[in-house]
Amino acid sequence: MINADPQELAKFSDLAHRWWDPDSEFRPLHQINPLRLEWIDRLAALKGKRVLDVGCGGGILADSMARKGADVLGIDLAGKALKVAQLHAMEAGTTGVEYREVAAEALAAEAPGQFDVVTCMEMMEHVPDPSSIVQACATLAKPGGWVFFSTINRNAKAFMFAIVGAEYLLKLLPQGTHEYARFIKPSELAQWARSAGLALEGTRGMEYNPLTGRYWLSADTSVNYLFACRKPL
Repeated sequence: MINADPQELAKFSDLAHRWWDPDSEFRPLHQINPLRLEWIDRLAALKGKRVLDVGCGGGILADSMARKGADVLGIDLAGKALKVAQLHAMEAGTTGVEYREVAAEALAAEAPGQFDVVTCMEMMEHVPDPSSIVQACATLAKPGGWVFFSTINRNAKAFMFAIVGAEYLLKLLPQGTHEYARFIKPSELAQWARSAGLALEGTRGMEYNPLTGRYWLSADTSVNYLFACRKPL
């Protein structure tokens, strides 16, 4: 069984042609990308590294990591989004990035320990078994390699901000983008990471001011948050 929800794949495939429109439904991803890219690069020094982006979608993060000098493979199961990512790389002249339609678990069985850096951002809350994704990411990382996750906390504040606020009031995202029951508490993600043999090296929260339209990283992990983990040598 592939660890994917057909409805989720269809949802993102239907929007694939809008992935690189900075004023589309993917505007928040374009806005937060520089923040997460800088954080990843500061910790893992992307230049010259072999990097895997799990759940890459249309390639916003994968493309930017390649532009930092990394050799990037982006994987996803949404075929239309991957075609958009490939087309954008061709049009933009981005080198050092390729895309492949394959599940993280399948790639982990095929190429364990092959990547210096593994990223899985804004993806785990869309799959049936996120712990399996964490294990696959850990398997794919080299000893000493970095693994980065980002997702959404599960609490009343996250429900109000990420669903009611972002999808219904501010309309930053299409209604139905997220399902509250699939949100992940930091304690749960930390437990999955430990079980996969990863050491948690750092956490950051991501906040948003609807009046200024500005995002920033902080110590507040109550809604959106990021984990930096490392695979022991």
